[in-house]
Amino acid sequence: MKQRQLGNGLSVSEIGLGCMGMDHAYGKPAPREDMLKLLRHAVELGCTFFDTAVVYGTANEELLGEAFSSIRDQVVLATKFGIVGQRIVDGNLVNLLDSSPASIRQQVEGSLLRLKTDHIDLYYQHRVDPNVEPETVAETMNALMKEGKILGWGLSNAPVDYMKRAHAVCPLAAVENQYSMLWREPEQGLFDLCAAMNIAFVAYSPLGNGFLSGRFTPDTVYGEGDFRSFMGRFKPEVMEHNQALLNLIRAVAEQKRATAAQIVLAWELAQRPFVIPIPGTTSLQRLEENLGATLVELSSDELAAINAALAQINVDETHF
Repeated sequence: MKQRQLGNGLSVSEIGLGCMGMDHAYGKPAPREDMLKLLRHAVELGCTFFDTAVVYGTANEELLGEAFSSIRDQVVLATKFGIVGQRIVDGNLVNLLDSSPASIRQQVEGSLLRLKTDHIDLYYQHRVDPNVEPETVAETMNALMKEGKILGWGLSNAPVDYMKRAHAVCPLAAVENQYSMLWREPEQGLFDLCAAMNIAFVAYSPLGNGFLSGRFTPDTVYGEGDFRSFMGRFKPEVMEHNQALLNLIRAVAEQKRATAAQIVLAWELAQRPFVIPIPGTTSLQRLEENLGATLVELSSDELAAINAALAQINVDETHF
């Protein structure tokens, strides 16, 4: 598989694997042995970039630690700090945030232990802590890099001004935000900022939580614990409104003899050379399909036609 570079020069496969869904947000945790096989098969297919977080459940980091302990030098592991718990407030899930230097140090030690490694390749601040200045966080990252505990760091869903201030103290290797044909907000300035500051853009939910694969319909019944059951983009009326987008993707897929998911990921890779999608899956078949998107080539004319068609579609995008 082709490689793309993080801002610190570390090379990763141009499509990575988001591991959240193995333990979090999409229902019951997937069987451990199945996930170990999937993770190791991903490496066999050329995938080297794996994304996790403590908030996905400590078992998620432990899973990656077990899967890669014998081939640690073949993979790039990304995990996160900053969310130290969650609770329900007035019916809403609220993140408990702590990015104080002391807390970060405690969090990194826990992740190193669970990942069975002596270093984390990419360490993201999962969410901005309003009580801690970006310079303070960046100084802590700089210290951890000097100690060899992390090789690079990044931000997830951080404001642009926060990014700039943090980057000035300790250069960012990557930012991780949502990006897909459903959610194109990063195109409005963030991509240009990444290009100017040599920061990779890691795209989570590149398939719109599975919506863009075309596998779901307004009649789909989601399992217990699957947050798609209350996401706005999966409401029947929203799905019907966005059917035009799925029709476009399906038409291109038929022309290219590819799947809808492969077209979406190929389109995403073609937007900027520093964009790295990390679709998640618990299925070997979907894993092979997603990574197979690297073999789909869209010509400049095909990309122009897709983008022109996308511009004519009024996407109704609602998170929840």
